[in-house]
Amino acid sequence: MSSPALLPVSSRRLAALSPSSPVSFYPHHRATLRLSEKFILLLILSAFITLCFGAIFFLPDSSKHRRFDLGLQDVLIPHVEQGRPAGRDGSAGLQGGGVMVHGGGEEHRHRHRDEEEQLRKMIRADHERALEEAKEKLKKSKDQIRAEIQTEKNRVIQDMKKREGKQLPVVPIPKLVGINNGDPGDPDTRQKQEKIKEMMKHAWDNYRQYAWGHNELKPLSRKGHTTNIFGNSQLGATIVDALDTLYIMGLFDEFRDGKEWIEKNLDFSVNAEVSVFEVNIRFIGGLLAAYYLSGEEAVIMCGPRNERAFLQSLALFIWSSSTFPVYWGILFMRRSGVGRNWGWASAGSSILSEFGTLHLEFVHLSYLTGDPIYYKKVLHIRKLLQKMDRPNGLYPNYLNPRTGRWGQHHTSVGGLGDSFYEYLLKAWLVSDKTDTEARKMYDDAMQAIEKHLIRKSNTGLTFIGEWKNGHLERKMGHLTCFAGGMFALGADGSPDDKAGHYLQLGAEIAHTCHQSYDRTVLKLGPEAFKFDGGTEAVALRQNEKYYILRPEVIETYWYMWRFTHDPKYRQWGWEAAQAIDKYCRVIGGFSGVKDVYSSSPTYDDVQQSFFLAETLKYLYLLFSSDDLLPLDYWVFNTEAHPLPVLRSMNTTLSGNVALQ
Repeated sequence: MSSPALLPVSSRRLAALSPSSPVSFYPHHRATLRLSEKFILLLILSAFITLCFGAIFFLPDSSKHRRFDLGLQDVLIPHVEQGRPAGRDGSAGLQGGGVMVHGGGEEHRHRHRDEEEQLRKMIRADHERALEEAKEKLKKSKDQIRAEIQTEKNRVIQDMKKREGKQLPVVPIPKLVGINNGDPGDPDTRQKQEKIKEMMKHAWDNYRQYAWGHNELKPLSRKGHTTNIFGNSQLGATIVDALDTLYIMGLFDEFRDGKEWIEKNLDFSVNAEVSVFEVNIRFIGGLLAAYYLSGEEAVIMCGPRNERAFLQSLALFIWSSSTFPVYWGILFMRRSGVGRNWGWASAGSSILSEFGTLHLEFVHLSYLTGDPIYYKKVLHIRKLLQKMDRPNGLYPNYLNPRTGRWGQHHTSVGGLGDSFYEYLLKAWLVSDKTDTEARKMYDDAMQAIEKHLIRKSNTGLTFIGEWKNGHLERKMGHLTCFAGGMFALGADGSPDDKAGHYLQLGAEIAHTCHQSYDRTVLKLGPEAFKFDGGTEAVALRQNEKYYILRPEVIETYWYMWRFTHDPKYRQWGWEAAQAIDKYCRVIGGFSGVKDVYSSSPTYDDVQQSFFLAETLKYLYLLFSSDDLLPLDYWVFNTEAHPLPVLRSMNTTLSGNVALQ
């Protein structure tokens, strides 16, 4: 009866009860409608018709569903057949004797669609249940809600107490070589090594004094700092990120302080949204490295008090919602499966360097915990990417998780793409060079990158540009400078006897990145630099002239030193260390600078956690002997956290017997 309510009041009155009544209280109802009334009825009818047809047009396209079922669905949600023996290749090995089936032909597709419908029903039921719970919550008073929260906290504490004393499963720890020492031998190099150690002490001590427990330090303001990648939480990012650097440098008192804070305070069940990528490389990678180096199990378990929260949080980072194969860039840590992507990322797409930078950490999680789910999840990503077409053989930076298609056609070896290629190579290395699938993907990608992105400038500087919608942008970022070290690291094992070629390519990239430092006033590199016309290796835009204590150039110097022992790399690294100490050091720590071309730069007042995790670690290793963390035994994640090579390990398995 809602439509009549839109009509004028005069025509909404009822007719007289009896035609014979001499006087009617209500006016007589007209037989015809006014023109304005007809117009209103026509509008209502038009709206109704539009709504009906709109519903039809906005229904999902069944053809798209079919494409999705055979694409993302098959890869990220493997179907399980029971009763078949577990295999030893990436497609099998599920506990209980099941095997993973990818695709499987027409006989499997009807079952897949039935399963998909069941999953949709589960999603709808979950949403309806959540809505009802929310309605019930709104009916309660604040005191009732607080009491429920306290009750839940008490329950969690009791659960944690029951788990005290529980340890990781017994697994054969990989042979750990080169954890200590690293004495370079000659006094001059040893003095430089000690200077880097002193810089680490200055950064750590000021963080300890002014920002303990906060994610990062504001060295000028002398207080804590955080960014949106860590949400609004105090997770002690600098502590976790710096822990292995402290151990490598022999700063054991500082290491113990950090370890004690982790045992007592690190809690991943906080009410915050965090970047999956950053938490993986900094926290999971940092804790794994500290555990392997020190043997302190309390580090990886975050202490008995936080064991449950820690392990549950790890599960959050792998597409927690098992009902939908989506990789979220940001996750709400307290609620499993609740996440989103960055709004700026090509209409909410997933980013290549984020979903492609999980392999090293997750392989080691499976190895240590005995749970194959971590490894299998990252392997599914690889299977997905292998099935997809790539324009010119290049991987675009954006993947739409809803359609399974690439987003904007933008390819770079710097930001948004960088560590994806790095982890293809390092997946091969951490497997003791048995993961040939990862190696082939890396080699194919490098071939396409060399063909389409790598160029020489007018003066002979080799640079790596960015591919945008069919055109090469002649700009290179500081982040891209890591690639010199990657080319050198991947030279051994290159196809067609191209080891020498890639080692030379790494040297050329190192030289170009050194030029970007040498052509500034501060002798520190800008965030990005161009090769247009007469401008080479120089930043032109003001928002590209800053230096935020980044490590990538020094990382390449270290790899090139390890593979060539050319003294220029140590010299270049020392120049960078001196410039950092001179222009970035302040009384409260180290700060980034806003303009490397200014003789009196202003500071950004942030001591990044990666400065302690990466920049200072690579500088220290540059002035250490090769027997400290030798590359035959260790692989560094993209945050410079060293993880041991799992020797004689087929990458579908683990040294843990629970996975065999």
